[in-house]
Amino acid sequence: MSYSLREINEQIRTDPQGFARRSDDAYTEKVKRAAHKIAARRSESHIVLLSGPSGSGKTTTAMKIEEQLKEMGIETHTISMDNYFNTIDPETAPRTREGAIDYESPFCLDVDLLNRHFAMLDQGRTIHVPKYEFARQMRSDILSQPLRLGEDEIAVFEGIHALNDIIVGKNPRAFKLYIAARSNIVDEDGSVVFQHAWFRLCRRIVRDFKFRGADAEFTMKLWNNVCRGERLYISPYKESADIMFDSSLPISVSALKPFVVPLLEALPAGKYPVVDDILRGLEKIEPLDEKYIAANSLAREFIGGSAYFDNPAAAN
Repeated sequence: MSYSLREINEQIRTDPQGFARRSDDAYTEKVKRAAHKIAARRSESHIVLLSGPSGSGKTTTAMKIEEQLKEMGIETHTISMDNYFNTIDPETAPRTREGAIDYESPFCLDVDLLNRHFAMLDQGRTIHVPKYEFARQMRSDILSQPLRLGEDEIAVFEGIHALNDIIVGKNPRAFKLYIAARSNIVDEDGSVVFQHAWFRLCRRIVRDFKFRGADAEFTMKLWNNVCRGERLYISPYKESADIMFDSSLPISVSALKPFVVPLLEALPAGKYPVVDDILRGLEKIEPLDEKYIAANSLAREFIGGSAYFDNPAAAN
């Protein structure tokens, strides 16, 4: 799918508030359809696995699905799989070819514990969801939370590796969702003005700055490794999903523009060719004033002010 540059710019100039609302409403309809399919399958498994690459909007989408299911009378619990990270042990941690710790690897997760918890939840037994402390790079069992699912309850586990075979292989009945920003912005002749890959990078740059205080240089240094992890550990498994979401909205790039342009312009000129390409693309796209973006919009996951959480710093 692609979005028209002309239509985006025209809508922002003439009716920015209505344009933002319509963009959010269209995404909400996708969420509602997914929620109904999940509800119809809950007798097969109480587990929903939600995956997608960095910057795809997994956290907000999971919360929106939970919201819709609760409106249908189905109690739902959203759990970040980040809490199942192992405490990093340099002796046993997975490594890249260059010898660095591979933080993108699914083997950074306690896969055995995850699979054991999925089985226990489906059996109606109580689990204790661990808590990962990112500041200390370690998992805390002291902060764990008990969870037991009733007959008509659902647990949504969201994380970049949720659809990996090492997890899905032992949980084939779980409902599977894959989320990614998949739409380009195109000119009237069909030429691409803004690539969907740039869009995820811009989301990540703005979020790293807003919630970690990190500049764009920090994100750019990590990005190649993030993309490598996506190619190796995430994309190969997306076709197994029951539903594939496009998490790009018509307003997405316009909402990010006022935040990301100063961060990109602060980078050394010419150091990252992709940044020059992104800035040229952004020049053609009208910015959207933040005041038109609703608190429950997916766009808020990356620029702040979300109704779902105050600080998504640990979101992947």
